[in-house]
Amino acid sequence: MSKKEVGINSWKYEDIADRYQDILTGVGEDPDREGLLKTPERAAKAMQFLTQGYNMDAEQILRSAMFKEEYSEMVIVKDIELYSLCEHHMLPFFGKAHVAYIPNGYIVGLSKIPRVIDVFARRLQVQERLTDQILHCINDTLKPLGVAIVIEARHMCMMMRGVQKQNSVTTTSAFTGEFQRQETRSEFLDLISANLH
Repeated sequence: MSKKEVGINSWKYEDIADRYQDILTGVGEDPDREGLLKTPERAAKAMQFLTQGYNMDAEQILRSAMFKEEYSEMVIVKDIELYSLCEHHMLPFFGKAHVAYIPNGYIVGLSKIPRVIDVFARRLQVQERLTDQILHCINDTLKPLGVAIVIEARHMCMMMRGVQKQNSVTTTSAFTGEFQRQETRSEFLDLISANLH
């Protein structure tokens, strides 16, 4: 994978690789050992990829595929895989997001919703903020009658270290507009729980 493919700014790339070399030395490793010779470069490329969301505009992604449409029932995209880095320990958290909106004159290309999730997930994050950022981006850009989001994720900072609880799942949710009504919210929650496919 070339630097261009992952959007690597060369000076940042070299700087990050140098820091990883320092980390290897700091944990007692020999960065000149054969297996570690290219590790700083690989780790820098991985970090640039995992944080590429800082260089992306989620609202522009949505605006690029907005279409006038009179459809006014719930649109749900569920089981969207997400991967992010916890900002407290820089360890991964991963899971799935379920997103719904009720159009108000505009629909959006369905692939754009997972892209918006990736924009915010590919940053140093906490799950609570990630949930809100996705919700507000869709709400502010599409101006729908309502938006709903539920994220379920496993956090390696809880699984690999600290309390080391392997089976814990964190669930966050946020709702605007029509989804603040119990009836609409319940329909959304029932549909994301149903095995319809």
